[in-house]
Amino acid sequence: MFVHPIVRALRNRLPQLSARALAPLAVAFALSACSPTEVLEVTDPDLINPSDVASAAGADAVRLGALARFNSATSGDESLLQLGGLFSDEWNNGDSFIARQEIDQRTITRENSFVTAADRVWHRARISSQQALQLLRQYAPAAPGWQLAEMYMVQAYLENLAADHFCSGISFSEIIDGAEVYGTPTPTADVFARALAHADSGLALITGTSTNDLRVRHALQIVKGRVLLNQNNPAAAAAAVAGVPNSFQYQQFHAINATSNTFWNLGNIAGRYSVSTGEGQNGLDFATANDPRVPICQGNDAICRTIGAVRPNRDDLSTPFYVQRIWPARESSVAIMIGAEARLIEAEAQLRGNQPAAALATLNALRATVPGLAPLTDAGTEAARVDQLFRERGFTLFARGTRTGDLRRLIRQYGRTAETVFPTGTWHKGGNYGTDVNFPIPFVETNNPSAGAGVCLDRNP
Repeated sequence: MFVHPIVRALRNRLPQLSARALAPLAVAFALSACSPTEVLEVTDPDLINPSDVASAAGADAVRLGALARFNSATSGDESLLQLGGLFSDEWNNGDSFIARQEIDQRTITRENSFVTAADRVWHRARISSQQALQLLRQYAPAAPGWQLAEMYMVQAYLENLAADHFCSGISFSEIIDGAEVYGTPTPTADVFARALAHADSGLALITGTSTNDLRVRHALQIVKGRVLLNQNNPAAAAAAVAGVPNSFQYQQFHAINATSNTFWNLGNIAGRYSVSTGEGQNGLDFATANDPRVPICQGNDAICRTIGAVRPNRDDLSTPFYVQRIWPARESSVAIMIGAEARLIEAEAQLRGNQPAAALATLNALRATVPGLAPLTDAGTEAARVDQLFRERGFTLFARGTRTGDLRRLIRQYGRTAETVFPTGTWHKGGNYGTDVNFPIPFVETNNPSAGAGVCLDRNP
């Protein structure tokens, strides 16, 4: 007579049970037994086949999935927004992870695990948005234009973000008809051109004036403005953002039972990120300026305790631990693009166009929208006015992924040296800062069989 192994084990472990007591259990196991071939027929609920999304509903599901991945590539995971702030002067490293220390110290290896993870996340979101576009066109031709436009926006945003942070030589691999098509190393200028083309493609699709139409249009305008600034065309950048209201926000949402706000998670609670102040001689005084655009508290002080930031030190047990209060909770939404950026782009165009009085007026009009900010006065010299403008950008756009790109632009477009814009000198944990002005292409990209993949074409800013 066949005896199920589990029943046999119960007999051995529980000899006091009679065979009659175990008989019903044996029958139950026998009835639930399956043949070996049935194991191969089990449906995996996590596996989505192309046929599963071959419908209007399926195409929309892929679109929503792309937006979820975009969330992870910005404020829902340790992305280039956070790592770029660590690399520049927004955050100090507060733990003992060597890979984060490399980023903070400007000595990043190609094997850096955090840069590798962030690289994967933005590529996933980029490819997902491409797939969504294809499916929407095929199966949902009646979908509103803003839905397709938003997928173009995701691509343009991420391409510009990556070019802001990585060295020249990003490879854009694709999935076409279910097969990998490997990309070749792309010069930075070509990445910006690619981002601009995607922004224009998205803008061309928006013809309505609904809330969603305007939300996506304004986001595309800001992305286009960012790209044109990177292309050293400030006048065109200002024209691109015309009409974006100061009140505009492109939000990434978070929840207690879903994706946490990563600034809260890794900063306020884990203590791995502390707001910097005067980092490496050149850094802005984000934590000590008492600027309402970057509200902070010091770990476990009376204010910090009201938002649950009770850790007195950073995760490396160092002090001070400066805690950001822009996003005080796990579920705080993050506006990764804001209308104020449009005014900053316009002010930069005015300054570059030899209109310092107009630029100052634009900055002061923007400051007047923030309670507690006094108006600026003319900085007096061209160099000081540039410093003033980029300080305004630093505080207004804090932790929104623009700071590393700004420091690199100061070198490329304003003739500064790396030693005068990036943190330099003695590093706060001992030793000295390195000389990196961007992230290397992660070593894993060498799995790409294209010639030169995984190696920077150059490390220029």
